[in-house]
Amino acid sequence: MQRDVIVALDFNSGKKAIDFVDQFDHEIYVKVGMELFYKEGPSIIKALKERGHKIFLDLKLHDIPNTVTKASLSLLDLDVDIINYHIAGGREMLESANKAVKENKKDMITLGITMLTSTSEEQMHDDILIDKDKKLKDVVVSYAKTAKEAGLNGVVCSALEVEDIKESVGKDFLCVTPGIRLGNEKKDDQKRVVTPEMARKFGSDFIVVGRPITQAKDPIKAYNEIKNMFLGE
Repeated sequence: MQRDVIVALDFNSGKKAIDFVDQFDHEIYVKVGMELFYKEGPSIIKALKERGHKIFLDLKLHDIPNTVTKASLSLLDLDVDIINYHIAGGREMLESANKAVKENKKDMITLGITMLTSTSEEQMHDDILIDKDKKLKDVVVSYAKTAKEAGLNGVVCSALEVEDIKESVGKDFLCVTPGIRLGNEKKDDQKRVVTPEMARKFGSDFIVVGRPITQAKDPIKAYNEIKNMFLGE
């Protein structure tokens, strides 16, 4: 699968999101998260699809297996390209939902959330109460193994963990990595961040980039520069 940059449409209205994507004269990969989807609902997905954009619908599904499976089937009607689940929901939840999705739309990409890039190792120990003898990287790799065994196509993780994940579960297992910064920017709420060049070096298949593009003075220029950094062009 060809590497690509996914632009996070972290806007609080559909108009702002559409005004942003309409600056581009070509199709791009975009991420619609909770803020935008909960504000606008399926209509924003329809508007983006009408413009030809690929969509990562980032809702991080996490509930009992039956609920998540039915929610996944509901999302199929939106014809998005990627959906995702919290691996912490367990293998039964992941297997049930993934099976339902693949039986109806084989080409939809299903991803598992490992540890959010806003989570530090200290928070993992102190807030999530994972044993202090467990390293964050080891937990992420363990989660990735669970996702692989459940049939998912890949995981969302920090680029810092990509090499270990691919070594453990296979190079074809997709690693989608947020937490991308250009090196001269503040981290905001992110903890485990890398540059586009580092993500390429570590083996990320997709990078998810929001503010460095959406809040840039020239978003098109920023997008092209980051894509060139990531693809090595």
